Amino acid sequence: MPELVFLLMAAVAVVSALGVLVVRDIFRAALCLIVLFMTVAGVYVLLHADFIAVVQVLVYVGAISVLIIVAIMLTRDARQGQPLGNLKYVAGAVAFLLLAVIVYSVITTAFTLSESAPLEETVKPLGKLLFGDPGYLLTVQIAAVLLLSAILGAIAVIREK
Repeated sequence: MPELVFLLMAAVAVVSALGVLVVRDIFRAALCLIVLFMTVAGVYVLLHADFIAVVQVLVYVGAISVLIIVAIMLTRDARQGQPLGNLKYVAGAVAFLLLAVIVYSVITTAFTLSESAPLEETVKPLGKLLFGDPGYLLTVQIAAVLLLSAILGAIAVIREK
């Protein structure tokens, strides 16, 4: 059953990645990117990497996707993607080289599979480390305030008068 779920998520990921490339509307391409990020998080869940899956959802699906969509909505004139110019051959060559490197890496890597799931959770110890008694609670809160002030500053700079 996990193999079937993985194949389904892989198919959705490939289709949504192709959607990011093919769709001409930037907003719809961003929605395809969100679907891609969610399927990657689903693959992490299948690999029993619960912390990485949560971080994937929070950072990529939550923050990065919202940032992209807000940027698209703030630039109202850029609804359609740019037509391919003189760099399409260079981009095609770079994409082919990247594909060759990925295929070579997959073929030559000796993958080992674990027969059992992890013995202990990863989220609870990390939560205790970050927010526990001698943890980094103040550091995390300072980072949150800095991020919030950066977002508010960006909105103030780009806001229409």
